[in-house]
Amino acid sequence: MDRVLKSARASGSLNLSNRSLREVPDEVYKAATGEDEKWWEAVELQKLILAHNNLEVLKEDLKSLSLLTVLNISHNKLSCLPAAIGELALLKSLDVSFNQITNIPEEIGSAASLVKLDFSSNLLKELPDSLGNCLALSELKVSNNSIAKLPNELSNCTKLIKLDVEGNKLTMFSDDMFMSWTMLTELNAARNLLTSIPDSIGVLSKLIRLDFHQNKISSIPASIKGCSSLMEFYMGINILSSIPAEIGSLSRLGNLDLHSNQLKEYPVEACRLQLSVLDLSNNSLSGLPPELGTMTTLRKLLLAGNPLRTLRSTLVSGPTPVLLKYLRSRLSSDEEVSGSGSTPTKDVQIAMATRLSLSSKELNLSGLGVTSVPSAAWETGDVVKLDLSKNLIGDLPSELATCSSLQALILSGNKIKEWPGTVLSSLSNLSCLKLDNNPLAEIPPTGLEVLCKLEILDLSGNASSLPEPSVISRLPQLQELYLRRMQLYQFPTGFLCLRRLQILDLSQNNLVTIPEEIKDLTSLMELDLSDNNISALPPELGLLESSLQVLKLDGNPLRSIRRTILDRGTKAILKYLKDKLPSQ
Repeated sequence: MDRVLKSARASGSLNLSNRSLREVPDEVYKAATGEDEKWWEAVELQKLILAHNNLEVLKEDLKSLSLLTVLNISHNKLSCLPAAIGELALLKSLDVSFNQITNIPEEIGSAASLVKLDFSSNLLKELPDSLGNCLALSELKVSNNSIAKLPNELSNCTKLIKLDVEGNKLTMFSDDMFMSWTMLTELNAARNLLTSIPDSIGVLSKLIRLDFHQNKISSIPASIKGCSSLMEFYMGINILSSIPAEIGSLSRLGNLDLHSNQLKEYPVEACRLQLSVLDLSNNSLSGLPPELGTMTTLRKLLLAGNPLRTLRSTLVSGPTPVLLKYLRSRLSSDEEVSGSGSTPTKDVQIAMATRLSLSSKELNLSGLGVTSVPSAAWETGDVVKLDLSKNLIGDLPSELATCSSLQALILSGNKIKEWPGTVLSSLSNLSCLKLDNNPLAEIPPTGLEVLCKLEILDLSGNASSLPEPSVISRLPQLQELYLRRMQLYQFPTGFLCLRRLQILDLSQNNLVTIPEEIKDLTSLMELDLSDNNISALPPELGLLESSLQVLKLDGNPLRSIRRTILDRGTKAILKYLKDKLPSQ
């Protein structure tokens, strides 16, 4: 013990976990140095780990550790916390999970520097109102308690990014809370007594993962369409009788769980979704819309436990691609061929788009079938976003270089062969560039360097044009990088210095391994590795557990992770990998 304490005085960090302690040694609370040490060589304690012991009491002496920033006392036998917790003005992370705590002292509101707070798996029936004073709070976990109501003061915590209240007795969320939590990316309210979802859910445009499974919710509000970043939505084991057509506008949704409800039909509008997994099992579906067959991204469609009368049981229980093919065959030729009936001429469509752009500053000329860029692109003043995707454009005219206000340029799905360097070098404010699915011959080494403000880059489907990874690594502001179908055989290690990267899409390549240095991408929120040749993942990937919210692995020959873990999703996979790391 003396050796450990002495080391802590030098490092400022003390780990006394797994020592069967019944009480915290008095020496921990003492700020004085050892007899053989000089006071100027000692470092005040900043990190204290007391997890996995048998502690029953934490003394008020805790206040003597005034510089403490991290305190972990999880997995003990504490029934309460000392009021002194409020005197730790610098405390940023507090983990008191897996104890027997029945109430949290109001004084915790004085610990105003708190960023992460974990009270999971205790005996709490309520949270203190003073928690609303912790304005820096970004992550709150109170799962597996008996909390019936969240204090309204929590709406003051406007920096909240992750909220986990699973396994409580909540009956409602107030509109004010959602209106305040606009930074929220993850909300887990599964296994509660909720009967409705507030209409204000639509303001959560940054929400990526939403879990309301096992409640008593009867409907999903149409405002769900406002959750434009949503990728995972879990609504299983509720009492839904229908789902709104507006759900079809969630273009990023990949996993939709609606199992064990009372659904009688699946709306045609929801067939626009680009889902990977759709669980409709144990509902009251008697048939499926033929349009569901057009959802070719579906890897898993679960239908067991429905009274399906229009489909053979062998189709329902068989492979998903076979069922989708059958549904497509039921589409009439009129439904398969889009564009039937009269449509406005191209000139009319361009004029309409131009008028709309005057207020929105976004000019959408997508899918017009034009072979050259319409002059409206540079004649419309102050446009910040120009969408020219899904056309037949072969090159960019020099006039486009005059669009100095342009921040986003979408050129996906055209016929561009030569890198438009002259135009791009003049667009000094460009932060988003999408050139995916063009026959680009090559990107010159200096082609990207001039785009120093670039935050989003999509070069997917341009394998022959892939520049040296070191070129992309010189884009310091890059937050989203899409390189699907680029015939990559190795993970480009040059990307590992992109510390602001939040989304990395390397799907549909030929990757075999992922470097352990992936752990350095600490801002990463979404990683798509689907459809590669990866057989194992580095345990270090589990260190991204706190930031990585979406990990896509379908279509890989993974043999090192059990299917049951893979099916449970991102959180379970990352925890499994993290647990494989050797203990420090």
